[in-house]
Amino acid sequence: MTDTYHNPTKGLLSLQETIQEIKDFIATDTESEYTLVVGSDSEDDVEIDFITAIVVHRVGRGGRYFWKSTPLPRFKTLRDRIWQEALLSLETARELLAILGEDFTPALEIHVDIGTNGPTKKMIQEVVGMIRGSGFVVRIKPEAYAAASVADRHS
Repeated sequence: MTDTYHNPTKGLLSLQETIQEIKDFIATDTESEYTLVVGSDSEDDVEIDFITAIVVHRVGRGGRYFWKSTPLPRFKTLRDRIWQEALLSLETARELLAILGEDFTPALEIHVDIGTNGPTKKMIQEVVGMIRGSGFVVRIKPEAYAAASVADRHS
C-alpha cells in the first residue's frame, strides 16, 4: 500500500511512517490501555472524497490520528456510499494487522458512520455483520467517533 497519510503534527507520512508513529506513541506509556481504530466518512459532491482515519487512542488520556483521502466518482445511492466507506475501513484495518502482526496488543475496532437514527438505520445489521464476520469489533454512532468525528472533520 503506497497511501499517504496526514497528521496534524507530523504532516505527510507513508503507511510505514504512520505505523511507526503509532508504535512510538504507545511506547511512551506502556502502562496505559490502547485502542487502534479505523473509520471512514465521505462528502457527496461531483466527486466523492472518502476519508479514512486511523486513531490510536490512549484510553482516558487522548490519542493521535492519521487520515488519508481516496477520491472516487460519485455513487448513485447513499447505500453504495456507506458500503464503500465500510469497505475502505475494513481494507485499511486488514492492512494494518498484516503489517503490525499478531503480537500487536491494542484492540482494533472499525467505526462505521451509521446509526439508529436517519436513513442508514436500515443498513446496521448487514454492515455490522460483514465487519464482525471479518473478525473485527465494530462500533456505530454515537460510539463511532473515528468515522463520525475524526474522518468527518476532513471530508
